[in-house]
Amino acid sequence: MVKRLWKWFWRPAASSRWGVVFLIGGAAGIIFWGGFNTFMEYTNTMQFCVSCHEMEANVYEEYKTTVHFKNASGVRATCADCHVPKEWTPKLVRKIKATNELYHKMLGSIETRERFLEKRMTLARNVWRGMLATDSRECRNCHAYDAMHWEEQSRKGRMKMKRASKEGLTCIECHYGAAHELPDDIDFEEEMEEMGISRPSE
Repeated sequence: MVKRLWKWFWRPAASSRWGVVFLIGGAAGIIFWGGFNTFMEYTNTMQFCVSCHEMEANVYEEYKTTVHFKNASGVRATCADCHVPKEWTPKLVRKIKATNELYHKMLGSIETRERFLEKRMTLARNVWRGMLATDSRECRNCHAYDAMHWEEQSRKGRMKMKRASKEGLTCIECHYGAAHELPDDIDFEEEMEEMGISRPSE
């Protein structure tokens, strides 16, 4: 059967059929690719990120009280701006890793406030380690040392930022809890030591 079909397709009169096959295949590929990318971008929206009550009732409420949500300039950093890479391949890797979150959604791992608070330190460490591994890549999409007006920063902040810049430190080495509350009873020194982090020297 396969042999007969192969011969039929390769007959001179069948060349136009190959054209139709390639045309249909190409159109299907474009539609699939477009749909895939559209869905990928939809999963980056705030609406999607807070569509489950675990996020809406916990981290979203915290985020709304921070400068990343509301500030004098009106520039807002969304969930994806901080948690999803902009480059396509790292973004795809992050989305694949996010399937683990769907698994825990089904398990109900953080379905109540109490369960969320129990897991908070683990969740925070996962994010901190990821940011450390990428040199705070997502932070740097908006924040860059060479774009800072040092004179407009507080004296203390300016000193620390200049030291961090000089020593080549990354954002997460100083900035914990920039958009969310910190876990209770966190010991910064212990956390930094465990993650191999050192703050700017005084």
